[in-house]
Amino acid sequence: MPLDVGLSAACDLSVTDADTARAMRSGDVLVLSTPRVVGLAEEAVVAAVAGALPEGTTTVGYRVQIDHLAPVPVGGKVRAEATLTAAEGRRLTFRVLITDGRGLVAAGRITRVVVDTDRFLERAAGS
Repeated sequence: MPLDVGLSAACDLSVTDADTARAMRSGDVLVLSTPRVVGLAEEAVVAAVAGALPEGTTTVGYRVQIDHLAPVPVGGKVRAEATLTAAEGRRLTFRVLITDGRGLVAAGRITRVVVDTDRFLERAAGS
């Protein structure tokens, strides 16, 4: 199941009230929340390997390392870009960058693990 280093994808978001720190209960300001930044980065990571995984497998979160560097107000537009930088066995590591029209908003690494979907769900259900 070798995946090619360099696989990448991007996801865009127009920041709404629902994406703010206040709405996500991670603060009291009306700017793009850190949890939403992480979610958008994860969305880009999943998109980067979509169609490249063996049938019956998926990836699940393992580690998220994100530095949220700049605020983005409601109405702002951001883009998350994810690039696969390492594929070591089942462990996949991605570089993620989130930018807006002014520059870098957040950056970091996300590691996900390839799992057999059915076995993972059985384990989650306690079967």
